[in-house]
Amino acid sequence: MESRLKVLGHPVHPMLVMFPVALLVTAVLFDIVDTVGGPDLLGEVAYWNITVGLIGGLLAAAAGLFDLLAIPTGTRAKRVALTHAAANVAVILLFAAVWVVRLNADSRAAGGALIAIEVVALGILGISAWLGGELVDRLGVGVDRDAHLDAPSSLRASSSQRMGEAR
Repeated sequence: MESRLKVLGHPVHPMLVMFPVALLVTAVLFDIVDTVGGPDLLGEVAYWNITVGLIGGLLAAAAGLFDLLAIPTGTRAKRVALTHAAANVAVILLFAAVWVVRLNADSRAAGGALIAIEVVALGILGISAWLGGELVDRLGVGVDRDAHLDAPSSLRASSSQRMGEAR
């Protein structure tokens, strides 16, 4: 099933996903290092990583919604996609809760309980990432229907577009 939201021939959702994942993982690592005696600056940087990671996660979710709505009901792909989406919502909500607590705190540093929540959220994120891979690699969601090892550049019109067929 081809992605519904593309830029220059490539699906937007996978392009956006890498940023929040990297930012949130890095935030947790910085929080752990800060807690065990690293520079105080790391707690502040982790807070801002979470801030930007949440914004990026919401953008990635909006792009993913386009593909989710296009998946036919009653398919394994729809069930996996709904689980993937629910897991990502849980991750966003957990990190948003951590963010709110830190927003009003005297210090932007995380303590043990907040780091525990972050680690749980990362575990859920790992499961969700696997489900996203299952959707693309196993179920073909978001994959161009003309994809093959010698396919022309996505910047060129596909053979069906050159032949005037509706897509």
